Amino acid sequence: MPGNANGVAAVERAVSLLEAFTERDTSLSLGELARRTELDKATVLRIARSLAKSSMLLRNEDASWRLGPKLVRLGALYQSTFRPAAIVEPVLAELSERTGESAALYVREGDRRVCLFRHDSSQSIRHSARVGDAFPLDRGAPGRVMLVFDGDHDPLADEIRARGWLCTRGERDPQVASLAAPVFRDGRNLFGSVALTGPPSRFTEEAVEKHLPILLDGAARLSAAMGGHPEPE
Repeated sequence: MPGNANGVAAVERAVSLLEAFTERDTSLSLGELARRTELDKATVLRIARSLAKSSMLLRNEDASWRLGPKLVRLGALYQSTFRPAAIVEPVLAELSERTGESAALYVREGDRRVCLFRHDSSQSIRHSARVGDAFPLDRGAPGRVMLVFDGDHDPLADEIRARGWLCTRGERDPQVASLAAPVFRDGRNLFGSVALTGPPSRFTEEAVEKHLPILLDGAARLSAAMGGHPEPE
């Protein structure tokens, strides 16, 4: 229908205006909003006023803008309908199917990492752990990745943080190798780590290179589903 393209563009601009705010921003001036969205001030003001009508934005006395209470309500509705298993389990199943290795999601509990969700490999030789199993944080890629992105010390912290992943072979168990990446929620808050595991003989440099983009894509999708941002803002 005529006008659809303009309507879509208007929605995209409104979304970009809301996404211009970060966790560090209590309010933003009109000029700063224009700079971050790469829109002219007149367009930003028109969109901001429209969003203010539904309480998605509020205008301060100094003419700056801040996020409005309607977003809190929408966020609460999202949280009430969000079921982690419905998001996580299909992603782990896909990771396992595409790589041939077991896939799991771990979360941190004190100085341990706990298996929250898991999908086992269909291969006869595989690493089998159960949901609820706990392992040390400082041994094995899933735990060490969480340590680094949770701000704790690790000998390879700078390298792991720069790469965004870690592969270990036989570090916790001589018969287990793991390739792991962090999963975030609510911006850059760590949720846990997603990992592929299997026998070290199958985690060659060539295999890791092949599996890595699949794992990172899965981690990014899990983070996005939880409101996380894999990349720094």
